[in-house]
Amino acid sequence: MSERAERLFSYGTLQLESVQRVQFGRVLEGVADALVGFREDIVEITDPDVLVKSGERFHPIVSHSGKDADRVPGTLFLITSAELAAADAYEVSDYARVEAPLASGSRAWVYVKRA
Repeated sequence: MSERAERLFSYGTLQLESVQRVQFGRVLEGVADALVGFREDIVEITDPDVLVKSGERFHPIVSHSGKDADRVPGTLFLITSAELAAADAYEVSDYARVEAPLASGSRAWVYVKRA
């Protein structure tokens, strides 16, 4: 990657190779990590485009709990700013992108439940 790398943490369908191929044009390489201070729930997806890409009607969604003991496992990816924009385009309006702490000590962009 010649441009500045963005850190993106995924706990959901952006981890799927099939979604990555369609959304980013490649399979991403990542490392296991965990989101700190969040708890996971489920949201029903009604966007036809996302339903086709993910093949799943129900997606995980996280909310800030503020408790360090709450952890959501997932994958940390290094992506380009263009790929981050593609991830933004993929996520439905139930999600908002925020920067959050990970168990590894890194901070990364993550899609959380919109307030």
